[in-house]
Amino acid sequence: MGWRLFAALTPPAGAVAHLEAAVQPLREARSDLRWTKGSMWHLTCAFFGDVAEERTPELKTRLARVAARHDAIELGFTGAGAFGRPARATVLFAGVDGPQPALQALQAIARSCEAAGRRIGLQLDERAYRPHLTLARAKGRAPVDVRPIVEALATYVGPRWTASALDLIRSHQGPQPYYETIASWPLRDYQA
Repeated sequence: MGWRLFAALTPPAGAVAHLEAAVQPLREARSDLRWTKGSMWHLTCAFFGDVAEERTPELKTRLARVAARHDAIELGFTGAGAFGRPARATVLFAGVDGPQPALQALQAIARSCEAAGRRIGLQLDERAYRPHLTLARAKGRAPVDVRPIVEALATYVGPRWTASALDLIRSHQGPQPYYETIASWPLRDYQA
């Protein structure tokens, strides 16, 4: 059994608080959804799954190289969507926006993170990368109708923020799941 790991960009507290304020009124009316905590919000770049602990140093080395090759980027959260479709969703998410070069750079970071995992022999999902921030998941296996939430968040536009670091995060499962950042590398040319 390994560590459940993923690479991500973590939004700053201000962007999280802004989105939480928009989402909070919607949470209370929907007990059919398992809402994610703002403290766990992130933009996944690559999900590695269970990684043997002894492989983690090699993954860290490769991700450090990824961060050193990619610039910090300006992003924001906007609107909402669903995996499945809004009428029969399994996941509700906030969309990601930014200048076109930043969105292209985000795709490039994700591809580089996936390549880092493959180079150490990990089997990764072959689905196309779709940047999003997971807000909630359907409870149980049945999809749920999230159209009212998607409509309520349709005009949401959060503040722009700079993705300045690439994080390697460990997911701890169980009744009280939580994330632990086990390594972080600044993206190139980040100016604080």
